Amino acid sequence: MNATDIKRVLIGKPFPTSREIHERLDKTRALAVFASDPISSNAYATEAIMGVLIVLGSGALAMTLPLAMGVAALVLMVIFSYIQTILHYPDGGGAYTVAKDNLGMYPSLLAAGALLTDYILTVSVSVSAGVRALTSAVPEAFDYRIAIAVFAIALITWINLRGVRESGTVFAIPTYAFVAGVMLVIVIGLVRYTGLFGLEPLQEHHEVVEAERSVVGFAYIWLLLRAFAGGCTALTGIEAISNGVQAFKPPESKNAAKTMVAMGIIAMSLFVGITFLSTHMKLVPSHEDSILSQMTRGVTGGGFLYYWVQLFTALILFLAANTGYQDFPRLSSFLANDGFLPRWMKNRGDRLVFSSGIVVLALISSLIVVVFQADEIAMLPLYALGVMLSFTLSQAGMRRLMGEVGKLKPGETKFTGVTTIHFENGWRWKRWVNTVGSIVTGIVFVILITTKFIEGAWIVALAIPLLVWMFRSIHNHYKNVAEALTTERMAEEDLVDVANVAVVPIADIHRGTLRALQYAKRISSDVRAVAIATTPQMRQRIEERWARFPNLTTGVTLKIVDYDYRDILTPLVDYIEHVNQKEFPDKLITIVIPEFIPENMAARLLHNQTATILRARLRSTNDVIVIDVPYHIE
Repeated sequence: MNATDIKRVLIGKPFPTSREIHERLDKTRALAVFASDPISSNAYATEAIMGVLIVLGSGALAMTLPLAMGVAALVLMVIFSYIQTILHYPDGGGAYTVAKDNLGMYPSLLAAGALLTDYILTVSVSVSAGVRALTSAVPEAFDYRIAIAVFAIALITWINLRGVRESGTVFAIPTYAFVAGVMLVIVIGLVRYTGLFGLEPLQEHHEVVEAERSVVGFAYIWLLLRAFAGGCTALTGIEAISNGVQAFKPPESKNAAKTMVAMGIIAMSLFVGITFLSTHMKLVPSHEDSILSQMTRGVTGGGFLYYWVQLFTALILFLAANTGYQDFPRLSSFLANDGFLPRWMKNRGDRLVFSSGIVVLALISSLIVVVFQADEIAMLPLYALGVMLSFTLSQAGMRRLMGEVGKLKPGETKFTGVTTIHFENGWRWKRWVNTVGSIVTGIVFVILITTKFIEGAWIVALAIPLLVWMFRSIHNHYKNVAEALTTERMAEEDLVDVANVAVVPIADIHRGTLRALQYAKRISSDVRAVAIATTPQMRQRIEERWARFPNLTTGVTLKIVDYDYRDILTPLVDYIEHVNQKEFPDKLITIVIPEFIPENMAARLLHNQTATILRARLRSTNDVIVIDVPYHIE
C-alpha cells in the first residue's frame, strides 16, 4: 500500500470541482459548523466574569448578571453589524474584506492578523476547555490532558480534511445535544427557582469567600470593566459566518444571515440563563469544578442529565475548534489570493477543502496546547484580544460604508471596489449601531490588552504586528517576482542566449551515466563528462571504464579533475562556474545530472545524496539549466 492508497483510506476519494456546490451546507449543518464556538463559549463566559469579581469576595458575584446583560446587548449589536456585512459582502472575508474595502490595506491586514490569531487560539482554547470538562467528570484523566487535547486536534483535523459537508454532519449531533441538554437544565432550574409544579426549590451555595482587597472609586469601576471584558469571551466566533458565506447553499447571503440570527438567539439564551441561575444559586468559581458543572449538578442533583451535559459540554468544546478549522483556512485563502500568504494556501484539496490551511492550523494550535499545558484559563488572556480588534475594525468599516450608502440617492448604485452598494432606508440608525459597537469593542480591546498584558496578552500584541509584517514581506516578494517575470517593455534580444554546451557530472561509468551522455549528445554537440578523481587509482579506473564504450563516448570530452580532498562537489561546482562565467558569459549552459532511483524510499537512505545536493548548490548559480536523467532500479 503506497501513500496515495493510505490517503484514500483516511480522506476518501477526491471530489470533482463540479461537485463543490453539492458540498455546501444547509442551515442546520452550518449552525453546527460555524456556531459551535459562540455556543460553546457559554461553558466558560459566565465563569470568566465571576473569576474577576471574586477578588471582591463572594458578595460581589451578584454583579455577574448585570454585566452579562451588558455583554448580551453588545452581542446583539455585533450580530446586527455582521448581518449587514453578510448582505453587503456575500463572497465572504468578514472583517478582512470590510476593512480592505473601507479602511485601507493596513487596517485590513491588522484585522486579518487578529482573526488568524483568534482562530488558532479558538482551537487551542476550545480543545483545552473540552479536556477540562472531561477531567471535571473523570479526575483520573487529568494527568493525560495534553495527550487527550493533541489527539482531539488530530481527530478534528482528520474530519475536516474529509470535507465540509461531512464535518457538518459529524458536528451537528454534539452541538444540538449540548444546546438541548443545557436548555433543559435551565428550564428545570427556572421552574425550581419560581416554585412551579411543586418542585423542590433550588439550593443556594453557602461558601463565603472573603475579599482579597477593597477597592473604591475608579479602581472599582475598572474592576467591573475587567469583568465585563472577561464576559466578552461570549463574542468569540460570532464573525465566523461572515467569513464563510460561500460555504452555504444558495441563496448564500440569506441563508448565512438567518443562521447568524439563530446563532445569536441560542447563544444568548444559554448565556443569560446560565448566568441567572448561577448567580441566584450563589455559585463560586473553582479550579476543580466549572460553573456550568456546579450549576447542572445543583439543578439536577447529578444523574443522567448531569453526565449528559458534561459529556456534550466536553464534546462541543472540543468541536468548537471547528469554527477555527472553517475560517482559518478560508481567510488564509483570501489572503493568499491577494498575495499576502503563500499561494498554496488558496488551493483546495481532494475533498474541496483548503487542506494546507487546515494542516497549518492543526500544527500551530497543537504547539500552543503543549506550551500552555492544555490550560485554557492561561490562554484566555490571549484569546479575546484578536476578536475584539477585528470586531472594532469591521464595525468601523461598516460605519464608513453606511456613510457612503447615505450619500446615494434612491435607485442609485456605486461600486466600492469590492461590492456594489445602493441607497438603503434607515442607513442613519445602522451607522449609529455600528459606531456604538465599534467604540464598545474598541474599549474592551484596550481593557483586555491593558489588564492582561503581563498575564500573556503581550504575546498577541506582539504577534499581530509581526503577522502584518509577514503579510507585507510576502506581498513584496510576489510583487518583485511579478516585476522580474513581466513581459511588458521586453524585447526579444533581452532574452539570454543558450550556449551549445552540456556538462555531465559523473562519478563512475555505469548504465545511468551512459544514458545521461546519450541524452546530452541529443541536445548539444559540445558534451563534456566531468569526473573528480581523489586518488590516482580512481583516475585510472574511470579512464579504463571509459575506454570500454568507444561508440557511446564518441564525441564526448572526458574531463578528469584531480582533487586531494574528499569534498568532490566543490571542484565540480568550480568547473561549472568557470564554464558559465569564463567560457560562456551571459549565456545559458546545461548541466545534465545522471541519477539512479532505488526501488523504494528506504533503499534511498542507503545511498549518498550527491545528485540532490548538487542540484541544490546549482540553484543559486545564474544562467544554469539543470536536467535530471533518472535511471530506475527495478
